[in-house]
Amino acid sequence: MATARPLKIGITCYPSVGGSGILATALGEELAKRGHEIHFISYGRPIRLPEGAPRIFFHPVVINDYGLFKYPDYTLPLSVKMAEVSRDHGLDVLHVHYAVPHATAAVLARSMLPLGKKPVLVTTLHGTDTTLLGRDPGYGPAISHALACSDAVTTVSEYLRQETERLLAVARPIDVIHNFFEPKQPTRSRAAVRRELGLGREALVLHASNLRAPKRIDLLLEAASRVRPDYPFKLVILAGGDFAPFEEDVRRLGLADRVIVRQNVTAMEDYLQAADLGLFTSESESFCLSILEAMNFGCPSVATAVGGIPEVMVSGKSGLLVPFGDADGLARAVESMIADPARRRAMGRAAKTRARTLFTAAKIVPRYEALYRRVCAAALAGCE
Repeated sequence: MATARPLKIGITCYPSVGGSGILATALGEELAKRGHEIHFISYGRPIRLPEGAPRIFFHPVVINDYGLFKYPDYTLPLSVKMAEVSRDHGLDVLHVHYAVPHATAAVLARSMLPLGKKPVLVTTLHGTDTTLLGRDPGYGPAISHALACSDAVTTVSEYLRQETERLLAVARPIDVIHNFFEPKQPTRSRAAVRRELGLGREALVLHASNLRAPKRIDLLLEAASRVRPDYPFKLVILAGGDFAPFEEDVRRLGLADRVIVRQNVTAMEDYLQAADLGLFTSESESFCLSILEAMNFGCPSVATAVGGIPEVMVSGKSGLLVPFGDADGLARAVESMIADPARRRAMGRAAKTRARTLFTAAKIVPRYEALYRRVCAAALAGCE
């Protein structure tokens, strides 16, 4: 039987720090390694996209700030660039991450192309496009339309699939394909990172996020402030957003000597391998890629039991889950992990095993490839 030919795939995602963009970038890299031709289309180069990688191309979207418009428009220039790249490079698939504005732009882009030249459209939902914008009457109908026009829709967790069906009344099938993470080799040793951070015997408690409202940095700091002095630690925050709004909270809570902030870190693995414990206090999460990243380095987490997080980690085995909003409960869980290094290491080993069994590129990427082949075949059959 002949081997199926490589596909030409366009990927659109937010290029900034955030789980959706990181996953989309990693997916593009892995697909290129498997021989596919990948075209990233966005207003900026994804933050973790390497330069010069074979079979990976980046097409920037130019956004003009015309005085006619009160706000600069991105959706229309994006749709034009999608259509242009699809036409000029013969794309088989447009894989967009987030419904708004990416799937809506892709629907418009396909309408600009002639029959036989339209790529299939795969839309992956990552969270707020359903849980936040899906509730908004100004966006919900557009999201529902984009999903109806997609050839396939995926979510990154079973939780998000159910929320999408509930909030948007989606009747079509939705594939659940979890996130994955393939760690790169750290560039510095664990000891070197801990020296840089000024750590002695303290536990390194790590938080990494874009600092947006659902991450609840206020609760993170409140929980940290309630960890008693008998349990020495430093909270290292890898901030993918502006931490300035939280600096007053750090001072007010007496955390100035316990909190270390590093902005826009790209060498995540350096800090992940140096961490003893993750701490995540979100009020809403479709998956939480940061927990998975920590798991890969044998680092268990204390986290809120929300959204898709229980699909990633198992409480009592690969970390501890606490009801959302319980700052005392979070603090006590952190204390229990700091106080018992043997238990923490055992949970870390279980976390690493779970991560490298269920959430690897070898496990997840072939599912996307199979999905692309399926919808391409269905589209071809529909044209005959």
